[in-house]
Amino acid sequence: MLSINGIDVCYGQSRILAHLDLTVGPGQVVCVMGRNGVGKTTLLKAIMGLLVPPQGRIVFRGQEITRMPPYERARRGIGYVPQGREIFPALTVRENLVLAARGLRPDPQVMEAACGVFPALSGLLGKRGGDLSGGQQQQLAIARALVADPALLILDEPTEGIQPSIVEEIAAVLRRFRQEEGRSILLVEQYLEFAQALADRFYVIDRGGVALEGGREDFRLDDVKQLLSV
Repeated sequence: MLSINGIDVCYGQSRILAHLDLTVGPGQVVCVMGRNGVGKTTLLKAIMGLLVPPQGRIVFRGQEITRMPPYERARRGIGYVPQGREIFPALTVRENLVLAARGLRPDPQVMEAACGVFPALSGLLGKRGGDLSGGQQQQLAIARALVADPALLILDEPTEGIQPSIVEEIAAVLRRFRQEEGRSILLVEQYLEFAQALADRFYVIDRGGVALEGGREDFRLDDVKQLLSV
């Protein structure tokens, strides 16, 4: 589904990621973890085309997208929920979803399905995004990404600052997205128990590269915590 081969990513003269490799298979949930500032969000921005690696390759569904603009990546089936949600606060919930559908009159079935993901949104369609709670905004951000029917959903710390009941709803939605629809998920997450419960594969980034990786059976909380506390 997604293959990252030896990418470097820099901010000015500072190299944040160095020769990093990562793979997301079809129908897999892959979790990326690491301390603050090690480059997790930088990695997601490179995948989305918001940053261009000077070295290495990014391949999605068999096609190289390393230097493809972000809108083309979205068209090819990558959905992105950034850290901080970045919904449009002055627009209503309905308008946020309509924009994501890339049309003034999106398919009603698509809109219904998007609201069905988080039923609470159905009663908030006329409310402005900026008036929602943090948890509701995160639900909207995820629903907005799903409106475009992505093959790969990328989420940057979806549980950050969210109350436990909504964290459970988000986990259930991601499980359905993977299990019932066979889609792939790549998420950056600091809540280790959440990551362990969902991930088929995990990567821990440190000093610009992968310090630890493995499958679900290799995910040991003590080993991961040790790397995150260094």
